[in-house]
Amino acid sequence: MKFDSVARTIAATVVVAASLGLVACTATEPAVDRDPNAVRVAFYGDSYTLGTGASATVNRWSTAISEQREWNEFNPSVNGLGFINNRSMFGEGDLPSLVIADNPDFVFVTMGLNDNFSFDARASDIRSRITDDLDRLTTALPDARFIVVEPFWYTDERPASVETIITWVKDAAEEIGADYIPNASHWVEGHPEWMASDQLHPNDEGYAEIAKQMDRALRTLGL
Repeated sequence: MKFDSVARTIAATVVVAASLGLVACTATEPAVDRDPNAVRVAFYGDSYTLGTGASATVNRWSTAISEQREWNEFNPSVNGLGFINNRSMFGEGDLPSLVIADNPDFVFVTMGLNDNFSFDARASDIRSRITDDLDRLTTALPDARFIVVEPFWYTDERPASVETIITWVKDAAEEIGADYIPNASHWVEGHPEWMASDQLHPNDEGYAEIAKQMDRALRTLGL
């Protein structure tokens, strides 16, 4: 099947999933007291950071790396979210606002996958919003360390928009002086056995591989 027809199918699925995003986010974020002595890490991402497809929250990559490092995790990531995709549904309570209000020590930005589905119509908006989001976050959180991750991808077939968005995200990360983790779009490539039954998201094995790759990348950054 050609990518454009696959993209239309996936995009429709993602839009439906996005309507459940806030519910999913709330349900998976455990209600625990914040340890004032622990490093607080916020994750600004989509379903691949929320952990959609995993059998339990503990199996998502963000929780795995946080537990390895004894970080205090704040992960309000949302299904179907992009730099422009499905942003209007959140209004004043958008994810950057939640991340800023949490006042974390570290911020992971793992966005861009879903914007490929709007690329043909809104490429310039995507590029502008990448810069705007990162500027907004760094201005509001001047003491936080930012780790920007190459946008994830989920199929071996890659439209040209994937590389374009990756370049824009990398350039924006450099502009704000953030750490940048490359190659994440390839981490589940060529391994259909790492995908959940929906064929859109990783399963537990896939998230374990992402966690392993992320751990390796973070160690090179001294984290």
